[in-house]
Amino acid sequence: MNASLLSIKDLTVSLPGGMDRPHAISHISFDVHSNEVVCVVGESGSGKSVVAQTVMGLLPPALKVSGGILSSKGTDLLGLSESEHRALRGTRMAMIFQEPLSALNPVMTVGEQIAEVFRYHGRGTGDVRRRVVELIAAVGLPTPEQLYDTYPFRLSGGQRQRVVIAIALALEPELLIADEPTTALDVTTQAQILRLIAELQRSRKMGVMFITHDFGVVADIADRIVVMKQGEIVEQGLARDILENPSHSYTKKLIESVPTFREADNFPVEAEHTLEVRGLQKSYRTRGGFFGAERKVHAVRDVSFSIRRGETLGLVGGSGSGKSTVSRCVVRLVDPDGGSIKVAGREISRLSGRQMRPVRDLVQIVFQDPFASLNPRHKIEDIIGAGLFAAGKPRDEIAARVSRLLSLVGLAPHMAQRFPHEFSGGQRQRIGIARALALEPKLLIADEPVSALDVSVQAQVLDLLAELRDKLGLSMLFVTHDLRVASQICDRVAVMQHGEIVETGPTRDVFANPQHPYTRSLIEAVPGKRFFMPVAGHA
Repeated sequence: MNASLLSIKDLTVSLPGGMDRPHAISHISFDVHSNEVVCVVGESGSGKSVVAQTVMGLLPPALKVSGGILSSKGTDLLGLSESEHRALRGTRMAMIFQEPLSALNPVMTVGEQIAEVFRYHGRGTGDVRRRVVELIAAVGLPTPEQLYDTYPFRLSGGQRQRVVIAIALALEPELLIADEPTTALDVTTQAQILRLIAELQRSRKMGVMFITHDFGVVADIADRIVVMKQGEIVEQGLARDILENPSHSYTKKLIESVPTFREADNFPVEAEHTLEVRGLQKSYRTRGGFFGAERKVHAVRDVSFSIRRGETLGLVGGSGSGKSTVSRCVVRLVDPDGGSIKVAGREISRLSGRQMRPVRDLVQIVFQDPFASLNPRHKIEDIIGAGLFAAGKPRDEIAARVSRLLSLVGLAPHMAQRFPHEFSGGQRQRIGIARALALEPKLLIADEPVSALDVSVQAQVLDLLAELRDKLGLSMLFVTHDLRVASQICDRVAVMQHGEIVETGPTRDVFANPQHPYTRSLIEAVPGKRFFMPVAGHA
């Protein structure tokens, strides 16, 4: 093995008083060498991001290093001043952050943000623009010259992440730290970014510390694995050894939580339809800059499908496929341009906002981000009971219903007096589900309800949704980009691309024998296929 690019020995970082544990990380030890990928795996709160922040000298002021050794090629990183550490960032080590939009300056062009790296480190002489254009091309972005003068908001999520990678690689660092760089991306874009990082790592012989909670991703890229739980390392070793024969119970739990394609029974077809969508259309008009020509974008083109009582239909596809627009049209958060939407036999496609109020008990939605969808200033009782209050229900009846709903989703009734920030991500999503069920809808729309959660929490929420569907006779429209997740809960799937449904059928049939090239590309993009895809023809 080559010389160690990063050496962590007995590293401990203390938390402020009053937290649930004394240390964010405790007695952590592992190395990262050149030309290898070390995946640091664990759930939210495991301390894996604190490790990255400590290495980069970006630790929040409230957290303090209280012990251990942290070095890079003989340089004591803990003994560096802020200016000395800043000089190493971008040159010897660089970091790719999880959310590319928040990592980029919205008022600077892509090219200027990359060029800033060269200038800040005193390498702004010569033809910087040419070097930046070459770098944009190296990370696989189209029309590099044009993109130089483009602002981040005009790029897709995957393109923005490539820009962040270009910034990180500008000065050819020896160590690259990637903190959940694909979590916010759909599976096809995720696969592209993972391939890009792997190709760049091999061609430049970099050491990579890759932080993730998804063992599917780990299976595709890791040379070695470090598993963290509540600030401590519980297991580490070669990737194949841990994937095939994990020794710690927590590692086994994480691996078992990765969604795998299941062999579900086909849904019986005799039940009545809860939802019927016919010829749905939705377009948006956009303008390219202040004086650019107006452009019409067809988000949804002539989409038709139906869902029977107690059935779950998965609407799957990549970003921009139109699946979320369809779901928002169905719940009438977006006005469709044409077509028919019938819920329990009632036509709702042409109802105004005011006219929709009496039929809100027919259809409700669970959103993707369980924190952003909850008002941080309201108690849980008021959040869940808002629809009941609007319907004129008395306070004591609302309180009793909220208690029953909290119990239904596996939370204690006394939690009704808490605020959203006092809950974990998985608990907040359970609250979102309870709120959606308050009016006893016939149709539940779940729009990427688990994509922001750790895989073990994903499994819990999926089990809960399936249990509630069966117990309450709910119909569900389940929107997701992750085919592994869809296979866990969906009776049928409809695959969307460019605003159209390109393939539909029973989940088992579509995933075992996909007919459309786009469906096959989605299945091929699933991370960790070797370990987590026992589907006929794709094992």
